[in-house]
Amino acid sequence: MTPLGRPSGNRHRRSSPLGLRATVAITLALLVLGTTLAKGLVIGNGAADALAREIGASMTGLAQSLARQLDSTMWARANQFAALARIEALQDPAVAQSTIDELKRRDSTIAWIGMTDATGRVVAASDGLLLHADIASRPVHQEGMKGLFVGDVHEAVALKGKVKYLRDETPKFVDVSAPLRKADGTVAGVLAAHYSWAWAHASIRELTEPLGDHKSLTLYILSADGTVLIGPDSAVGKPLPVPSLLEKPQDGWRTDVWPDGVAYVTGVAHGKGLHDYAGLGWTVVARQPADVVYAETHRLQLMIIVSGLVLAVLFSVIGWFAAGRIARPLSAIADAAERIRQGEHGVVIPEAGGAAEIRRLSVSLRDLIDSLTNKDAALMRLEDIAYEDRLTALPNRRYFEQYVEASTGGDGSATVMYIDLDGFKPINDRLGHDAGDTVLRQVGGRLATIFRDDDVVARLGGDEFAAVLPRRAGRPAPDLSGLADRVIAVVNEAVSVNGEKVRVGCSIGISAWPEDAADMHTVMRYADAALYKAKRDGRNRAVRWSREVADAASH
Repeated sequence: MTPLGRPSGNRHRRSSPLGLRATVAITLALLVLGTTLAKGLVIGNGAADALAREIGASMTGLAQSLARQLDSTMWARANQFAALARIEALQDPAVAQSTIDELKRRDSTIAWIGMTDATGRVVAASDGLLLHADIASRPVHQEGMKGLFVGDVHEAVALKGKVKYLRDETPKFVDVSAPLRKADGTVAGVLAAHYSWAWAHASIRELTEPLGDHKSLTLYILSADGTVLIGPDSAVGKPLPVPSLLEKPQDGWRTDVWPDGVAYVTGVAHGKGLHDYAGLGWTVVARQPADVVYAETHRLQLMIIVSGLVLAVLFSVIGWFAAGRIARPLSAIADAAERIRQGEHGVVIPEAGGAAEIRRLSVSLRDLIDSLTNKDAALMRLEDIAYEDRLTALPNRRYFEQYVEASTGGDGSATVMYIDLDGFKPINDRLGHDAGDTVLRQVGGRLATIFRDDDVVARLGGDEFAAVLPRRAGRPAPDLSGLADRVIAVVNEAVSVNGEKVRVGCSIGISAWPEDAADMHTVMRYADAALYKAKRDGRNRAVRWSREVADAASH
C-alpha cells in the first residue's frame, strides 16, 4: 500500500507549487498593469508635480551650489589675505610691491591690490594705480586697520577707465583687506585688494554650461538688501521682481508667476558663509519656465503605459518560474527577521537553500546583524585605543595635538605646560622597565588630580607629559606659579616599587597663547624651550618662556 500511495502524495505536493506560481504570475501581471494604467490616467497631474518637484529640487541644488561656490571663493581669498598679512617682510614697500605684482600676475580676478601705511597713503600698488593716493576714508582701509575685512559688492569710481577689461563701465568689486602688524602688535598699514565682480559671472558659466537646458535657466545673485547684483540686464541694480521669494530664510523652491506673466519653478539658496567666514548675506535665485516641466508630461505618460505593458508580461513570466524557489526561503528569512525585530534572543537568519542569490542574502543578513550588534562596542574600543595612552590611561599625544588645534581659536586663550621627569632614566636602567612603568603610572595618576576639569593633561611619550589650560571668559586665570609648585611637589613624592621607595623630579616649561605667539605651534615650541631652560638651570623647577629664555637658547 505504501508504494502505491506515494505517487498520489507526490502529485498532491507538485500541484501546490504550480498553484503558487500561477497566483504569483497573475498577481504580478495585474499589479504592474493596474499600476501602469492608473499612472497613465493621472499622469497629467501626478507626473507634472513629480517633475516640478524634481526640477524644483534641482533649482534649489543649483542655487545652493552657486552660493557655496561664492562663499568658498571669498573664504579662500580672506584666508589668503589673513596669511599674507602675517608676513612681517611685507611691511617693506619694496617687498610688498614685488609680492603684489606677482599676485596680480597669477590671479586675473584681482583688479587692484595695494598696501597702505597707517595713515591711509598707498605705498605699493599693482600697475601703479592709486600709488601715493590717500584712501584713509575708504572702508577697505578703515576696516582693514581693525582686522580681516571682506566688503560687499560696490562700484569703484576711482578705477573707472583704468581697468583694462572693464574700460567702458564703472567697475564693481568685492574688497578684501587685512592689517599688517608689527612685532609689538601695532598696525603698520593695510594689505588690500579689489576683486573684480567678473569672477561671479565665471562661476555661473561653470555651473550652467554642462546643463543641457541651461539656455532656459536664469540665475540671480542678490545682495544682503535684496538688490540684484547679477541677473537679466533689466533687473540689475533693482529689487527682485518677486520679493515674496525672500520672505523665508530657509533654502527651498516654489512655483510663481513673475511680472512677465510666465510661471517659473524657482529655487532659492542663502549664502551661509564657510568655516570662520560669516559670508556677505548673498542670496542666489535659480528659475526655469514651468512649461519646460509640463512639456515632458505627455511623452512620459506614453512611455509609462508602454513600459508598463512590457513589464506586466515580463514579471508574470518571471514570477511563474521564480515563485517556487523564492517564496519558501524568503518566508523563512522574513520569519527569522521578524523574531529578531521583536527582540527574541538566540535567533539567527537561516542559511536558506534555493537560488544562489537567496543563499547569499541569508548569509549577508546574518553577518550584517552580527556586525551591527557588535559595532558600537567595537567603535568605542577603537576610539579608546586611538586616543588613550595605554600605560597611564591619560590622553595620548594624538589626542593632545588634536585637542590643542580644535580648542585654540577665536578670541580664547590658553596656557601650555611641558612636563619632563628628572631622574627617571636611572630608575628605569637600574630596576627595569616594569619599575619604570610603575613610576609613570603613579605620576600620570597624580597629574590627573591636580588640573581643573576642563584642563587636558596627556602623556606625549617616554617620560614626557604636557597640559593645556584653556582660559574661559568670566573665570580667573590660573595661578601658574602655584600650579607648577604643586605639580613639582606631587611628582617628588616617593613611589613604591617592589618595596623600594624611589623618587623622581620634574622640570616644567610654560608658554601662553596668544600672549607669547599667535600661532599655537610656536607657543608649544616656546614651552619646550622653557622646559630645557629649566633643566639647564638645575632641574626640578618651572620656567616661564620669555624673550630672555629665547636669547639664552640661541647662545
